[in-house]
Amino acid sequence: KEFALPPSNQTMRRVYAYLLQQRHISREVLSAFAQKGLIYESRELSIDQTKVYHNAVFVGTDEHGVSRHAQKRSTNSQGKSFKLNVAGSDARYSFHHLGDDGDLYVFEAPIDLLSYITLHPENWQQHSYVALCGTAGHAMLWMLEKNPNLRKAILCLDHDAAGIEAVGRLSEVLREHGYSQIAPLQS
Repeated sequence: KEFALPPSNQTMRRVYAYLLQQRHISREVLSAFAQKGLIYESRELSIDQTKVYHNAVFVGTDEHGVSRHAQKRSTNSQGKSFKLNVAGSDARYSFHHLGDDGDLYVFEAPIDLLSYITLHPENWQQHSYVALCGTAGHAMLWMLEKNPNLRKAILCLDHDAAGIEAVGRLSEVLREHGYSQIAPLQS
């Protein structure tokens, strides 16, 4: 299926409320990504057109700034929540920020990335960050390939079975690609 961003809502009231009040993301960090159009609130009708869904959308762009990936995350704080990549998304271009130093911080999810920056805000714009939107390394490898100044990968994956396995697997992939500065960072 051809990639297309979900339609946007006129405001980001639900996304701001969810990310600020439920997930405790810094307003400054959230605003920095929202102003670049990398986070927004969608407005989508259900198939039978009886319900309207509002989700947080985390956008990933290619090296030219063209949107190529999006992950939707429910802003519902009660009931079932979900997250899914938009159909047609290219996994190489998931949600990210490119800084100018040599460090790349790698996360499983966009909210993990935003949470880390919230907890470590000092000069955060200088570092590079990527959310894998899972545990596959496509986006990490693309960031490293397109940005030769990136020399160190800090793997900040979840400390669960899938995250621990992924740190080992991604470390091996990095070594195979010639990267020796690899540091796991666990919560």
